[in-house]
Amino acid sequence: MAVAVAEGAMPAARKRRGSRTSGQYPSWFFVPAAVIFAVLFLLPTFASLFFSLTRWSLQQATFIGLDNFVQFFREPFLFQGLVNTLIYGVVTSAAKVVLGMMLALLLTSDIFGRSYLRAVVFFPVLVSTVGVGITFTAMMHPTQGLINESLAAIGIKGPGWLTDPRFALYSVALVDVWKGVGLATVIYIAGIVSIPLEYFEAARIDGATAWQRFWTVTLPLVQPATATVIILSFIGGLRSFDLIWAMTKGGPGFTSDVIASVIYKQYQAGFYGLSTAGNVVLFILVALLIVPLSMFLNRREVER
Repeated sequence: MAVAVAEGAMPAARKRRGSRTSGQYPSWFFVPAAVIFAVLFLLPTFASLFFSLTRWSLQQATFIGLDNFVQFFREPFLFQGLVNTLIYGVVTSAAKVVLGMMLALLLTSDIFGRSYLRAVVFFPVLVSTVGVGITFTAMMHPTQGLINESLAAIGIKGPGWLTDPRFALYSVALVDVWKGVGLATVIYIAGIVSIPLEYFEAARIDGATAWQRFWTVTLPLVQPATATVIILSFIGGLRSFDLIWAMTKGGPGFTSDVIASVIYKQYQAGFYGLSTAGNVVLFILVALLIVPLSMFLNRREVER
């Protein structure tokens, strides 16, 4: 009788063990990651939402409802900062996609010193953003900078890269592209080298030119890499602050201000609740732009 009970219990025990380990990992393996995510992301997010509804300092916080948001949207240069943020995000992300693709095609071809050139292209990504900003600020000086002095040597009068309101924002965007295109290039290189060589051989046998092979083979098959570069670059452009602050501090005047620099100026003035509300607005703006863009790019990837 005892043997029969034991034999009947064994399949049930096996079934329970199988159900617990049916996935790749037991569920409790995800607990540490969930705790870290909650502490480093969820908790600060909800804390920001709370403090955006208060007038707070290090000693106390007074609940004032939506007053911070009302005052934030009354900022005189907020609209210009919003427009500059969108321009900066679009220009930098588009340039990184195009230049990253071109450099990746070059650095996956059979050229001399390919490994060295890959390291050179990626090196600016590793350099401090503030250091890059300070260096290019000196190089873009209107009268003593290396760039304008070099242009003057060939008879061209260089503009005020950071002092002319027409060029300031785009000059910083150009430096941002120089610093960040290496990451886009590495992502594209990974996408290109993962394409099976048989596809290129088949296209070559069919008589396809280099441009046709790029258009019909490379470009469609690196769609996941393109989506990654666009999303990462656009998020970085919308949230950009450190390079802009290091080079122009939002100037001349307010012509190169972005939302992040407007928020920082409020924080400098001691309006902590107001600046927290601005961060919430920036978070919502990024989410409203990135989520539909990500869904669109992912849908195109599935369709392909």
